[in-house]
Amino acid sequence: MRNRPNLRNKYVLLGDLFLITVSILGSYALRLELGAQFFQYLPSAYWMLGISLIIKPVIYYIFGLYRRMWMYASIQELKLIITAVTAASAIVAVLMISFLSLGLFVGLPRTVLALDWILSILLVGGLRFSLRVISDNLAVGSAPSKAGNNKRILIIGAGDAGALVVREMQKNPQMNQTPIGFLDDNPGKLHQQIYGFPVIGNINDLSMVLENNQIDEVLIAIPSAPGRVVRLVADVCRVKNTPFRTMPGIYELLGGTVSVSRLREVDIADLLRRQPAHMHDELIGATLSGKTVLVTGAGGSIGKELCRQIARWGPAELILVGHGENSVFEAVLDLKESFPGLTLTPIIADMRDKARLSNIFNRHQPEVVFHTAAHKHVPLMELNTEEAVTNNIKGTKNLVEVAEGHQIERLVMISTDKAIRPKNVMGATKRIAEMLVLSAAKRTGRAYCVVRFGNVLGSRGSVVPIFKRQIAKGGPITITHPDMKRYFMTIPEAVYLVLQAASMGKGGETFVLNMGDQVKIVDLAEDLIRLSGLEPGRDIDIVFTGARPGEKLSEDLWDEGFTFHRTEHPDIYHLAGQEELMIEDIDSFVRNLMEMAKEGDISGLITAFDENIAGAQVRITPPEDITSIN
Repeated sequence: MRNRPNLRNKYVLLGDLFLITVSILGSYALRLELGAQFFQYLPSAYWMLGISLIIKPVIYYIFGLYRRMWMYASIQELKLIITAVTAASAIVAVLMISFLSLGLFVGLPRTVLALDWILSILLVGGLRFSLRVISDNLAVGSAPSKAGNNKRILIIGAGDAGALVVREMQKNPQMNQTPIGFLDDNPGKLHQQIYGFPVIGNINDLSMVLENNQIDEVLIAIPSAPGRVVRLVADVCRVKNTPFRTMPGIYELLGGTVSVSRLREVDIADLLRRQPAHMHDELIGATLSGKTVLVTGAGGSIGKELCRQIARWGPAELILVGHGENSVFEAVLDLKESFPGLTLTPIIADMRDKARLSNIFNRHQPEVVFHTAAHKHVPLMELNTEEAVTNNIKGTKNLVEVAEGHQIERLVMISTDKAIRPKNVMGATKRIAEMLVLSAAKRTGRAYCVVRFGNVLGSRGSVVPIFKRQIAKGGPITITHPDMKRYFMTIPEAVYLVLQAASMGKGGETFVLNMGDQVKIVDLAEDLIRLSGLEPGRDIDIVFTGARPGEKLSEDLWDEGFTFHRTEHPDIYHLAGQEELMIEDIDSFVRNLMEMAKEGDISGLITAFDENIAGAQVRITPPEDITSIN
């Protein structure tokens, strides 16, 4: 069915025709003051009127002045009006001067053209914005509200979104929501008014405002509100027993609930509960600029971000080595889009194929190597012990030996806090991989080092994507124990640490990041729910499944009894005494592990871990559920 024409714009056209006449005759009257000259120049006025009545409506139509809902007129519409009137007046002026030169009429006061332009803007704009004023007045008075049932709403954020919230409340009184005022951290807005409602304080004043005023609900009208703000508001509202809502997007402002399928996009850094770490650029540039850099595991979460950060420093060549062709392909596409001038070499290879690695190093001659390739999913590796051993240990041994044979100047291995007193197969294999790198550093004197960090927020298989999937399905979020705590960092932070280690490493160091305090998993889950625009316990439940025997409720970044030293970077520490934890004949030990893996002797592998790695308790720790948060 075809849409009916907008009759109100027909009335606007009729109004324009009348105002064009008023503008032209008014311009002549202002210029000539209705004296004898006014009547002398009337022939040119008639010509100008005739031309304008034809030209101006056509130009206004071309510019869309008859296709607008003027009840929603804004600054953009005002700009359009000025542009359209200016274009129409310019054409009329050109035609009038041309006709004057042809002798079609005698005399044309040039100032009349300027006066007509000014009056046209005032009259054409005034007509349209008067429709906006009339529409607003009618809207406010059209739907009576029940004053006794009105919710008193305090709005956090006195920006565009907050102003829109108030405007919609005014135009839709049937929603029974009355704005009380705003809180905003911009001191320049304090005591100012938006649509008649004051900015009564900053966000830190929320507790006092709730105590001194009858507030039924708090609305966070900042779509990009950082986690610090959302968390502060949530904490105060819980203490004061006041409901609150966040604004996931401009179209979900006033509904009262937010659909699980339309969640606010959460900035991963919001969940940290600390300031993200940053890097010292001057050290990184000297290490990477103009060098040939190779990254293993380049298709993984850390590997991809590492490649992106390395690309910023203009390496001579960036070699992306990975086993999964799809993930490497996606990484290359991203890098080519962001760094079109960068020389990229994608290579599909298995770290267990030493001959393949040797050929890659022969062909490309890398100078700096970052080793991120590893099997990292803890429950999966419990079910695939041989695979974890061959990939994480044998793969690292192959890489170290090839790098040593090609005299690679720097090698940085990515490790995990789960390598400390390991309680699972993945952690044990990473600890042995650390030993291989540190042993090579001691043997060669080259800058080979290990970087160890905790859980990475947002990486594949990490806690945040799992929780997000559970939230998207409507819950519940499952956690083993209410006291479970973990260290967390973001993917960019992990990469900063790796790059800093590459620049600071002299050889044989184990670096860890100052990751602040451990975060309770239940707190992180509640933060994620609230930052998504929902409420824990009301919209999404949290269920505790029970801790498994031997499971760590908290974790460590270094072994007990060993000290750490500060480095040039305030958030990076160098662990001392790691050589005391080394297996004496690491090469022979690894050969034995490979034999057991080849024979499928899982019991022998786990026994070897527990008997040779300091503090290991792999055997007594039961396997984790494959979907567990660890």
